[in-house]
Amino acid sequence: MGTMWWIQVMRSLLIVPIFKCLVAICLVISLLVFVESVYMNIVVIYVKLFKRKPEKIYKWEAVQEDMEIGDQNFPMVLVQIPMYNEREVYQLSIAAACRLIWPLDRLIVQVLDDSTDPTIMEMVSMECVKWASTGINVKCERRDNRNGYKAGALKQGMRHSYVKQCNYIAIFDADFQPEPDYLRRAVPFLIHNPELALVQARWRFVNANKCLMTRMQEMSLNYHFMAEQESGSTRHAFFGFNGTAGVWRMAALEEAGGWKDRTTVEDMDLAVRVGLHGWKFVFVNDIEVKSELPSQFKAFRFQQHRWSCGPANLFRKMAMEIIRNKRVTIWKKLYVIYSFFFVRKVIVHFFTFFFYCFILPTSVFFSEVNIPTWSTMYVPFVITLFNAIATPRSFYLVVFWVLFENVMAMHRTKGTFIGLLEGGRVNEWVVTEKLGDALETKLLPQVKKPHNGVLERINAKEMMVGIYILCCACYNLAFGDTLLYIYLFMQAVAFIISGVGYVGT
Repeated sequence: MGTMWWIQVMRSLLIVPIFKCLVAICLVISLLVFVESVYMNIVVIYVKLFKRKPEKIYKWEAVQEDMEIGDQNFPMVLVQIPMYNEREVYQLSIAAACRLIWPLDRLIVQVLDDSTDPTIMEMVSMECVKWASTGINVKCERRDNRNGYKAGALKQGMRHSYVKQCNYIAIFDADFQPEPDYLRRAVPFLIHNPELALVQARWRFVNANKCLMTRMQEMSLNYHFMAEQESGSTRHAFFGFNGTAGVWRMAALEEAGGWKDRTTVEDMDLAVRVGLHGWKFVFVNDIEVKSELPSQFKAFRFQQHRWSCGPANLFRKMAMEIIRNKRVTIWKKLYVIYSFFFVRKVIVHFFTFFFYCFILPTSVFFSEVNIPTWSTMYVPFVITLFNAIATPRSFYLVVFWVLFENVMAMHRTKGTFIGLLEGGRVNEWVVTEKLGDALETKLLPQVKKPHNGVLERINAKEMMVGIYILCCACYNLAFGDTLLYIYLFMQAVAFIISGVGYVGT
């Protein structure tokens, strides 16, 4: 009897007040996330209604060959392709870069091969030789180490003497294939607008139909380009460089100090430093570059860890540098710190996981705690609707997308924590495995890796969270007076399916 009394006292005086406080914090954060989402989409609607395309905001004229000086009218462009043991896609990326329509004497293709597999190294070298024999100025550059990973390779690539003659640098990851007219469409923005430092193209996913997981990724990334990149480009002339499918002005890159390998998001690091020097960026939605989505759950988890840990760690390293900056307006600094970093790169991950996967499920045990309907229905409905609009063909998959995003929010939250606290895996870089899904017929045979059975597929974290939410759902069904158990059962199933590894290919 005495024990039960103490439990009741602890519940009423400590546990319930703490839980109410956590709910209140989540409600405030949900409003911040909601306002940010509405703001971005209002900007996008403005762009669509008034047809505010980049060609209307910035001067754009096609580069023409001069009758007197010939191709010398075209600026020198360096195309960099960083790669690491890219057996399935190296031919695609090198071929796409070498097919770019640009005067041969004004183009240098630089393959930055960090491969450690001698066979793949030989194949990459042979591919470069093959294209060089057609008249393309293609260079295959290698290092004797992998220090700095991608940033280290790009930094080393910039040190070669022939790079000094280049005005602009286009970067494509190994699984990206630009259309032949990519440079013809992107470079004129930089030529005619000296204040521009970066032209970023949109990604188009060649393997989006591979499985349900790639469809979910397509929805998330389409929204990223439609809302975050479009609104940042239109309203602030600033956004995060996507690490590929972009063209940089050499002068801007050098002024900001070039590539740095202090985080795993060297692309965002460079973009923030260049932006703080007063340079402008433009996102061109109409220029698309084909790319590949990770279709294996393990590869996707590693990618999401890097994409969440890196920005949080960069925020930790650069917050004071941004505040002390004298080159840009206070409004731009506020945008970078609050909107770009704090809301989109930090608290949105915490909120999504803690509110929808912990607070809501746990609330079934606290009937005295009221979570308002607007936070569980109306706000998430509007945000989800915005995301769904970016990929109309996948509108019917929106419920699956919500459940999957909540599962991935757990990994993003963990990555964000590690980044903010500079934990042990803060600089972990696992190259996202490419399967050559862009090819209908594989160039090379796939190497099948042996599986050690079901236990190898088990993901313990997903299983634990899934079982906890399942228990909460059962409790709500048995003793509750709400229909929350419907959502909880679906979310539990999503976690458990991910936990047993039946996601992706």
